Amino acid sequence: MEYVFIIIGIVLVLAGLVGSIAPGLPGPPLSYLGLIMLELAQDERLFSTSFLITLAIITLVVTIAENILPVLGAKVYKASKQGIWGAIIGLIIGTFFFPPLGLIFGVFIGAVAGEILAGKKHGQALKAGLATFLGNILAMVIKLALSILIAFYFFQGLF
Repeated sequence: MEYVFIIIGIVLVLAGLVGSIAPGLPGPPLSYLGLIMLELAQDERLFSTSFLITLAIITLVVTIAENILPVLGAKVYKASKQGIWGAIIGLIIGTFFFPPLGLIFGVFIGAVAGEILAGKKHGQALKAGLATFLGNILAMVIKLALSILIAFYFFQGLF
C-alpha cells in the first residue's frame, strides 16, 4: 500500500510542477498533496507537523496571490475594468487556442485590447498590458519556485 501512496505522490508532484506553468492545474496545491502522500506512505514521520502546516499556509497564500498579482499589476497602472476583463478573456482564449504561448501573451494582448476599447491611448494601453503581463509572469515564477521547493523536499524524503 505504501508504494501506491509513493507513486500517487510522484504523479502529484510532477503534475504540480507542470501546473505551475500550465493553466488548469493548481500547481503548488498538487505538489503539496504529493508531499502529504509521501508522508502517509512512511512508517516514520519525515516532516514535522509545524513544517507541514507552514508549507500549507504558504501554498494557500501563493494560490491566492496567483489570482491577485495580474490584477494588482493592472491596478498599479490604473487599468480600466475593460482592461482587466480583457486580460482575463485573453488568458482564457490564449490558454485554449494558442498554448503555451497564448497563456503568456494572451493576458497582455487582452489587457491592451480592453484598454483600447475603453478609449485609452495606445501608450496607456501598452503600459496596462505590460503591468498585467508582468504580474502574470511574477505569479507563475512564484508558483514554480514553490513547486520546485516542495519537489525537493519530496525527493529528499523519498531517498
